[in-house]
Formats: sequence, structure tokens, C-alpha cells
Amino acid sequence: MFSLTGKVAVVVGASGAIGGALTAALGGAGASLALIGRRPGPLEELADALRDDGMDALAWPCDALDPTALAKVRDHVLAHWGATDILVNAAGGNVPAATLPDDRLPFEVELSAYRDVIELNLFATLNAINVFGSALVSSRSDDRAVLNISSMAAERSMTRVGGYGAAKAAVESVTRWLAVELGRREIPVRVNAIAPGFFIGNQNRALLLQPDGSLTERGHTIITKTPLRRFGDLADLASTAVWLCSPGARFVTGVVVPVDGGFSAFSGV
Repeated sequence: MFSLTGKVAVVVGASGAIGGALTAALGGAGASLALIGRRPGPLEELADALRDDGMDALAWPCDALDPTALAKVRDHVLAHWGATDILVNAAGGNVPAATLPDDRLPFEVELSAYRDVIELNLFATLNAINVFGSALVSSRSDDRAVLNISSMAAERSMTRVGGYGAAKAAVESVTRWLAVELGRREIPVRVNAIAPGFFIGNQNRALLLQPDGSLTERGHTIITKTPLRRFGDLADLASTAVWLCSPGARFVTGVVVPVDGGFSAFSGV
């Protein structure tokens, strides 16, 4: 029920930490892998590593905000494998200008910063959906999947990252809407999302950990509000991604699955 053998998975944002982990998990479950990311070096290194592990993987450096470039990649994928069965949208993140310093008011965040973070998260996702949608619809597989990446910031208001939270809330809304529209048209493409809790990455390391590895004040606050009392490991996301993209989730669409150690369930009291 959880095999992806014979499926072709396109992972947008594969060169990022979460994207790379999900790519490896899908490949380990048997999928052929089309890697898309803005950074050619890390993308090629990942493809090489996956091939060394016996997986079928190719890298196509591309900016997800450029629909013309994405369309060229789609054509390459179809020419090489003949289909697209799975689309994972892992491109995204915050931008420094949209992060509110403690000594400033929220009204001082420039609208251009909101625009940038919304483009990076929402429009990168929409571009990939629009470009690869026709390939997903035309696939002969009887179970196809789109997997988007959200965040705890979409559900819970968090200090400093209002723009990022708004962008991810939009991704969740699009996830549910697309699932409904495809489902009621009897198109066998399921659409779901994962909402990771707190994972240590390059973008947030300094916010959560001191140089010696101890917790910052923000990191301590997060851990005390996470019932499992730890940050997530990227492997914690892998099994959820494989499940949502596999026949094991054939009756699951339009949901956002939190992988957060209980953070979203806990009131703090």
C-alpha cells in the first residue's frame, strides 16, 4: 500500500532541507525522481547521492517563480519518463525583510516584504500546480498526488513571522480548494499538505539555538509548548510524505497533517 514503484515524482524545492528529505523518502519507496531547485550545486549533489543509492533521479535547476522555465522542465520530465504522478511543492521559506524585529511595530513591515514572502511560498506552489497539472491529469496512474508544505505558523499566530504565516495559510486554503475541485470532477489527483512543527534548519538555527547548541529563549519556549519535548527530525516528515503520496492514502484528500510533536494540540496549560 505504500510502494511508489513505477511512479514519477517531481519535487520542487528539492535542494532545501525538507525538500531533500522528502525526495529521498519518495525515492526509497520506489519513485523515479525529478529534482527542481534554484541552486544547481546542491541539486546535482543530491541527484548524485540518490543515484549512488540506486535511485532513478535527475536534476533540473529552475526557479519555481518562473512558469516558463518550469514548463521546459515539465517537457523534459515527460520526454524522459512519459508521466508525472506525484508533485511535491517544498519551495518556500521566510525572507529577512518580512521578519519583525522586537524593537519595531508590525506597521513598519514594508508591503514589498509581504509580497516577497507570499510569492516565495504561495506563487511558487501555484506555478508548479498550474504547470504540472496537465501532466498529472493525463497520467495513466489510478492514484496521483499533490503534496504541499505548510507550517505551524499558518494555524497559530507566532511572533515576528506574520507574513510567512499568512503565506502558508494561503497554501493551506489552496490545498483544500484544489482537492475539492479535482475530486468533484472525478479527476484522480489527491491534494494534501504537511504542516511541520519546529525543525532545525539553516534559516532558523540562530533563532532556536545558541552557538554552543543550547536553546535560545525562543527555542526554550517552543520546546516547553511541544508535548514530545524535542525539535523534529527530517525523518519524521518522510513517512507522512510517503503515506500521503501512496495508495495507502487513496481516500485522503484536502487535509493538512501536522507533524509537530503535539505543538498544535497543546494549549500551553
